This record gives sequence, structure tokens and C-alpha cells, in this order.
Amino acid sequence: MMRTITLPSGRSIPVLGMGTWQMGEQSRSRETEINALKRGMELGITLIDTAEMYGEGGAEEIISAAIAGRRDDVFLVSKVYPHNASRKGTIAACERSLRRLKTDYLDLYLLHWRGSIPLSQTLEALQELQQAGKIRDYGVSNFDLSDMQEARSLPGGNAIATNQVLYNLMRRGAEWDLLPWCRQHGVPIMAYSPVEQGRLLKNRQLESLAALLGVTSAQVAIAWLLHQENVIVIPKASNLTHVEQNRAALDLKLSETDLQELDRIFPPPSRRVALEML
Repeated sequence: MMRTITLPSGRSIPVLGMGTWQMGEQSRSRETEINALKRGMELGITLIDTAEMYGEGGAEEIISAAIAGRRDDVFLVSKVYPHNASRKGTIAACERSLRRLKTDYLDLYLLHWRGSIPLSQTLEALQELQQAGKIRDYGVSNFDLSDMQEARSLPGGNAIATNQVLYNLMRRGAEWDLLPWCRQHGVPIMAYSPVEQGRLLKNRQLESLAALLGVTSAQVAIAWLLHQENVIVIPKASNLTHVEQNRAALDLKLSETDLQELDRIFPPPSRRVALEML
């Protein structure tokens, strides 16, 4: 059974999803990617995260093929480019995403990262889209603490449903101040790149711990994130094996000893670190 977290709006979001960065870019991978997403849904992973940036809309088209006839089962997330995030631009970008996804609403729509357009304009557009029923919830991505504080002080800012950030065993800076603030305000974190685009898997000590547990390093990395309070994880889902392993990570229970060992290998921050991005 898929665990869920409650968003500030009261709606539920699954704690484990499928990311689609770098999908929809090559026609020869199309079938593999569609089948991976379908397999994920069969396994109960119904949260799918994408963005207009991914394959310049290509990932959204892959998703539309995968979810055809199953839209109601899926929790769909997309993102607007910062340069499109003006009041009119956000609305137009959202409508393009909806067309590519062949749906009339998104469950969650995020500002991909901060650009030069004032946040107040983007929030205004997001509220408008929500009132029109085109999005259920809205949020942000790659926002550090000061960005979150600023956004929350603006009209519509207290309805920000989530902040999608780079957070994994190698990138724990957010634990110093951003995560506690988000927990305090009931804003879940969506952790992207849980295996640091594969770099984490080269760590020998993590490999040894995974071997002792009889699982893969990626599964330990994902399970560790799933042990954190108020965190949603969206590993990439480009082939069947990865999707099946990602789903199995949900059932992996790390002991107190395992968690202490991970803290030893990947120490938590001892000072403030600016939020990193990939």
C-alpha cells in the first residue's frame, strides 16, 4: 500500500513517485520509457513528476501516452520555466502542458526555480489557474529558506503546497534550516535526484551496507529519504528494473543502526549550506 502525506490544502500526495528528467528526448527510448511508467503505475507508484523543460515538452508527451485511460489514478506534477513565469506566461505555459499531457488539470504545478520575474506575479497566476480548476495545488522548486520566507509573505504564498529540492545522502544541507522551516509550516519537501544522478552509487561504504541488507545502494538511498519526516521522493523511472527496485525501496525498513551508519558515511551538516541545484 502506498503511503501518503497531507498537503497544506488537505489533499494527499504519495510519498514515492516517478521522475521523468531526460525522458522524452529520444524517439528510440519512447517505448521503454512509456512501459516503465506503466509498470510503475501497476506497482502503485501513481505520482509522476515532470516539467515543460524536460525534453522541451517531450517528457509530458511520453506521460500522456503512459497514463491514457488512467488519468484519475495518477497524481500529476509539472513545472513552469522561470522565464515563462509572468502572470500571462504561467497561464499559457500551464495550458501548453495540459495539452501535451492530454488532461484538463494538474494535481500540482510548480515554479521550476527563481528567475527575474517577481514572485508576486507567478503566485497571482497560480491562484488564477487554481480558481479556474486547471491546477489543484501549486508550489515551488529549488527554493532556499529566504526564498520560502519571501514567497510565504506574499498573497497566495501561504498556500504553497511543496518545495521540490535537491536532497539526498550526499546533499544534506537542507537539514540545517530549510527542512525544519518547511516541517514547521506543514510544507512537504519533494526530493529530486535521490541517487545524485548515479554518483552516490559509487560510494563503497554505501555499497557494503546495501550488500549486508541484501539490497542495492539506490534502494538504501531512497529508503533513507523515505525515513525522513514530511519528505516525498521522486527517483527517475526510465526502465522496468529501476522502477521495480524503486518500489521495493518503499518496503525497506532501515534500523537505528543502519541510520547511524549512514550518518557516519554521509555526515549531516554542521553549519548552514546554501541550497544546491542540479
